[in-house]
Parts: sequence; C-alpha cells; structure tokens
Amino acid sequence: MKIFVAGASGAIGQPLITELIRLGHSVTGMTQSDAGAKKLIALGASAAIADAFDPATVEKALRQSQAEIVIDELTSLPKNPADLPAYFARDRKLRLEGGGNLHQAALACEVRRYIQQGSGFFLKPGPGLADESVGLVVDATPGVAVSAQMYTALEERTLKPQPIEGVVLRYGFFYGPNTWYHPDGGAADQARAQQLPIVGEGLAVWSFVHIEDAAVATAAALTAEPGIYNIVDNDPTPVHLCVPKFAAWVGAPPPPHLTEEAARAVAGEDAVYYNTKLRGASNEKARKLLNFKPRRLQWL
Repeated sequence: MKIFVAGASGAIGQPLITELIRLGHSVTGMTQSDAGAKKLIALGASAAIADAFDPATVEKALRQSQAEIVIDELTSLPKNPADLPAYFARDRKLRLEGGGNLHQAALACEVRRYIQQGSGFFLKPGPGLADESVGLVVDATPGVAVSAQMYTALEERTLKPQPIEGVVLRYGFFYGPNTWYHPDGGAADQARAQQLPIVGEGLAVWSFVHIEDAAVATAAALTAEPGIYNIVDNDPTPVHLCVPKFAAWVGAPPPPHLTEEAARAVAGEDAVYYNTKLRGASNEKARKLLNFKPRRLQWL
C-alpha cells in the first residue's frame, strides 16, 4: 500500500516508517526540514518537505504521494516533560490546525483511511481499566481538561461520518528510544534530579507502550476495522509502584514524596491529577483485533 505519514521524523514516526517499509509498503514521510528528509530517505521512505500550516503545500505533497492511507502523528513536544507548558500552545495548534489541513487534504485526495494519534491516558474516571467506550476527561484540572478537549476534537474529526475510514489510536505514554521514558530521556533526567515525586498516595494508574510496539500496532491498524483502539501494554501500574521502579531502572535515587497540598503549591493542580487520578486503559480490543502483543514494561 501507499502510505503518507505526517510527523514522520518524530519519536514514533521513525520506528513506524521502519515497520511499514519492513512490511513492503511504499511510504512518504512529511517533514519540515532537509535534515528530517535525509533521515526518512535513509530509512527507505520518500520525503515530502511541507509545513502543516500551509494547506496548499500539504495537499500537493499528499496528492503527489498517491497515498491511499494517511497516518497523522503530528506533535510538537519538548525533550523534557518539564518544558511542556511552554510547548503546549504550539503542540495544540499543530494537532488541531495543522492536522486539520492534513485531514482536509485527505478528503480532497480521496484517500481511503485516516489514522489519528490519540491519547490513552486522559480517560474519564471510573472503576478498573477503561475500554474504548470511555470518553476523555474534558472537565478535569485545567491543563488536563484542555488536553482532553483537544484529543476529543481529534477523535470527533476522524470518526465523524465521511467518505474516509477513520481510526483513532489511543497510545499510552511512549517509552523507549527517543522518548521521555528512556535512560537518556527527559523523565529520566527529572528522576535523577529528584523532580519526579510521588504525590499523595500515588494511586493514579499510568498506561505505557514501547515506541516500537506502538509502531507495530499502527501498521496493523492499516487493515483493521475502523474505530478507536487503546494501544497500551499489559502492565497498567499505580504511580506509587511505577515511579520508584522507573527511578531505579534509570539509576536515580528513590523518588521524593509530596502531600497533595505541597504538590499543588509547587507544581499546580495538574501535577496532583497526574499522580492521583489518571486512569489506566485496557488493551483487550487491540490484542483481539490487531493481534497486539506488547512487551512487558521494562522497568517492572
């Protein structure tokens, strides 16, 4: 198949293109820079240099690729999660406006399927793990709510009735090479600097997925039934267990503990929410329909 990947030089873009090429697909990756284009060509893909905020250029690149499937992995994230507030506005604009240009181009070029990056961690609270019928928590603390609203808009855009088949992949927190959760990643730096505390009882449940497993699942979604899939591993883990194991894995001392009140004063409401209320996701649907077989979370 001919496939067009936007965000192709990002953390998931590179392993995704590697997997698609391995499976024999013809891949065009969209990037903004010559350096990104060189990386894509080295992986065996064609490169389209285009600015997601320029709709005419995006449509031209997609039309020239003759792709039948578009995969939207557009993000603008910092190397260190501590810097996320400074990046959030552009990241949101890129996903909504830039991704909107890509989606409009896909409609104009009459592609068959559109695969959208979603979120597997901003899920509405409730007992147990959340399946794909659970919506996103759009009324949480301010930063979490805005993120959940953004992902909800992406899901609605992708899944609304239209000529294109829509697939949303709700990825867990990425870990592995070129992600925050890796021995040389930003979260590891935070852990070693004692900046990754456990807040309150640390009862929030975090779902992760290895970046290469996410790429394999994305490739499987090329031919799966349209709809939403949680792309998370088999090990959703409470913060009070997960974070100390992660710290040890990256050579950091045990994490500090903060009361909710202290964390709220130092880092704000969102930090408390991440530690106390995030809900883990079930991957049962992906295991059944995508034959998803994620590796065990490496630091457990």
